[in-house]
Amino acid sequence: MPESASRTLVLLRHGRTAWNHALRVQGQTDVELDDVGRAQATAAAAVVAKLGPRLLWSSDLLRARVTADAVADATGLTATYDERLREFHLGERQGLTHEEYAALDPEGFTEFRSGRYDAAPGAEPTDVVRRRMSAVLHELLAALGPGETGVAVSHGAAIRVATGAMLGWPDEQFHTLRGLANCGWVVLEEHPHDGGLRLGAYNRTG
Repeated sequence: MPESASRTLVLLRHGRTAWNHALRVQGQTDVELDDVGRAQATAAAAVVAKLGPRLLWSSDLLRARVTADAVADATGLTATYDERLREFHLGERQGLTHEEYAALDPEGFTEFRSGRYDAAPGAEPTDVVRRRMSAVLHELLAALGPGETGVAVSHGAAIRVATGAMLGWPDEQFHTLRGLANCGWVVLEEHPHDGGLRLGAYNRTG
């Protein structure tokens, strides 16, 4: 495969919400972007647009949808929404601030902060998130033509797990990645010879 025909995935985290700013556990709670988050989305969209994406898929949660709207405005694309791109459901800990979580369950909070998200009671298992994210991202990749780029707007923990999964890393190796900033993105590039994906960038913000 010539290098010019290689396909690219861009995994973009949503902009900031008031809950992000307050260090409150969101999970799948449907929270809107705040003013900072909307500005982040507009700035990120302008950079992502320069990559010339041909497809735009997004989580159906509001904070991702509004971020995807900014990308749509910058690119002229229409977003396709897919619930498989949602964040982890974080069970009984959704809605708690980090301070409240740490006071209620110190050991569990330490696990959560280390990236073991399913330590929260009732949380969605990491393996389930890995499988649903991998499935939708492989579908997005397959929908691209040679040399084309697709953008998936999703969420920090889900993208972190998906990055490792798409690169074929061992299950726990995603813990070596730092958390994504709001409107940070990952670039996964198809290798021109073997068709596998390579990490082109992680936590880009400009």
